[in-house]
Amino acid sequence: MVGKLIGTGSYLPSRVLTNNDIAEMVETTDKWIRERTGIKTRCITEDDTTTSMAIKASNEALKNAKIKPEKIDMIIVATLTPDVLVPNVSSYVQKSIGAINAQCMDVNSACTGFLLGYQIAQSYIGTGSVKNALIIGAENLSAITNFKDRSNCIIFGDGAGACVLTAAEGKIVSLMHNDGSRGNVLECEARTPKDWETREKNKLTYIRMDGQEVFKFATKEVPNVINEVLRKADANISDLDYLILHQANQRIIDYIKKKLNVDDEKVPSNISKYGNTSSASIPILIDEMNKDDKFNDGQKIVIAGFGGGLSWGASYINV
Repeated sequence: MVGKLIGTGSYLPSRVLTNNDIAEMVETTDKWIRERTGIKTRCITEDDTTTSMAIKASNEALKNAKIKPEKIDMIIVATLTPDVLVPNVSSYVQKSIGAINAQCMDVNSACTGFLLGYQIAQSYIGTGSVKNALIIGAENLSAITNFKDRSNCIIFGDGAGACVLTAAEGKIVSLMHNDGSRGNVLECEARTPKDWETREKNKLTYIRMDGQEVFKFATKEVPNVINEVLRKADANISDLDYLILHQANQRIIDYIKKKLNVDDEKVPSNISKYGNTSSASIPILIDEMNKDDKFNDGQKIVIAGFGGGLSWGASYINV
């Protein structure tokens, strides 16, 4: 058995930060940002938190799936920006949506987080111990972004996406890799909400990323792992209906498309609107595709992500 997608939801904060808004904070321009990232706008929290966004995306996904919350057996939240350390975000989601029978866990693999949570849920469904799973990616990245750092503040946005999976016949092949020796390419010290309010006083650091190293890493390893998972699945890149990638940078997406020789229409993108929302990027994109009626039974899809750790992976699914 594999987990078949039966419902999706997403939530984006109402405050939109344009490139021109960023240009008022640091020395940059709309043209400079668009040429290097493909990003035009991003959504930024005001009253929302990681937890509130996760709950709103989950409620929408359950409604779309037409499933009662008590039928959910597992909730996984992927995030690197929890509001508190204990309890985990997934427990707050369980309480809020009324999923009284769900086991709960949070995972942190930065931008690869949703893919990791998706693979964990697929494993549980495959063993028969879980029938219905709710997988969420939710990030409040603006809380750990230095808006005086031009190299990073132009990239990140906030939001949440959620997917409901249910057991069905089909085929899935998944791979995940990690190289901790390159972990310093993307890093941020732990903190609590109180720290966020006094971060300048406490001289706390923000999220830091070596963009050039991330670009080199992603453009090498992501095509490799996609080819690797296709070989294991005995499938070809030309057979795919969609290649769904983590929305980190449009230049990275374009490079991967070209290297794998995949048609543009098979590689959807929404980074221009939302920026890099880390673990939320893939489920937000999947929700947009679902709302546009892009999914049908029997399609062959690869989902691929990369992020902190450094980590990267891919899943091939045919349901």
